[in-house]
Amino acid sequence: MQGLNPFQRGQGADSRPAPARPAPARPAPVQQRTTRRDPAPSRLAYRLNRLMLRPLVRRLVHVGLPAFLAALVAGIWLSDDTRRANLTGGIDAVVDHVQHRDEFMVKMMTIEGASPVVDKGLRAMLPVELPASSFDLDLEKLRERVLKLDAVEAVDLRIKPGGVLSAVVTERVPVVLWRHARGIELLDKTGHRVASVTSRDVRGDLPIIAGEGADRAAPEALALIDAAGPILPRLRGLERMGERRWDVVLDRGQRIKLPEDKALQALERVIALDRAQHMLDRDISVVDLRQEARPVVQLGLEAQNAIRQARGQPELGPDGKPLEAGATAGKATNTTKKSG
Repeated sequence: MQGLNPFQRGQGADSRPAPARPAPARPAPVQQRTTRRDPAPSRLAYRLNRLMLRPLVRRLVHVGLPAFLAALVAGIWLSDDTRRANLTGGIDAVVDHVQHRDEFMVKMMTIEGASPVVDKGLRAMLPVELPASSFDLDLEKLRERVLKLDAVEAVDLRIKPGGVLSAVVTERVPVVLWRHARGIELLDKTGHRVASVTSRDVRGDLPIIAGEGADRAAPEALALIDAAGPILPRLRGLERMGERRWDVVLDRGQRIKLPEDKALQALERVIALDRAQHMLDRDISVVDLRQEARPVVQLGLEAQNAIRQARGQPELGPDGKPLEAGATAGKATNTTKKSG
């Protein structure tokens, strides 16, 4: 056993200790080499970055895509009939509550410048009964309906503080009567209808015009009436002939036929002749001025018969036909008896 122990060999008096052997050093750990990351982007990232530089793509990603998603979610949520009905009912309830607040309520209506008939008609045109919300009153549509009244020329509608609906009405002023086949109507200075009357006696202070199309030429008729100052007491009215010219109708069956153009100047010439020569005081039935270069005067029946008697010709009857000799003699006898 002793020979097997190397550390006990030669452990006598003269023996030396065995030299110490240095322990082998551990090998240093091998450091793994790390590969550097390539800073260049990948091909896909490069293409995506280049694509995002386009304004259209940026708007699509930042605005379009969120809007699409929001619309998709809202559509899915609103696809249910119950949820949709609840949402509509809630919105209507909120709107109705706001619109019927006290500060938005119209409680009364005031009308200025209207006659009793127009006042009653305007109040009847209100789409709702007062008090009502101002949101239920469409003033523009109400104004259009009021202007359809013939007697109304203009109207100003507005809602004043305190819940007052104010209406300032400007009515048309009738200046002339128009007689036609359907009756008698009042017209204003522009020829617009104001109202209907049953007879001329209702407005006997107004002049009268007659004939089809006379309403469209009412301004010209008013100018002729203004120019007929000296003969105005004898004026019976104006008659529109063929919707293109006027006849001035006077008392005693006299008629002045005016031309289609320059009618005012022709009437002024007739008035000047009447002032100078008292032409209209004579037995003249028609003064025809339709041809400016050739005026024509038609004598009355008595003047014509006086001329025919002086010529020894038979007299004319009311129909313009010559009377028989016996009828003429009888007429002369009656005239002699009346004078006797």
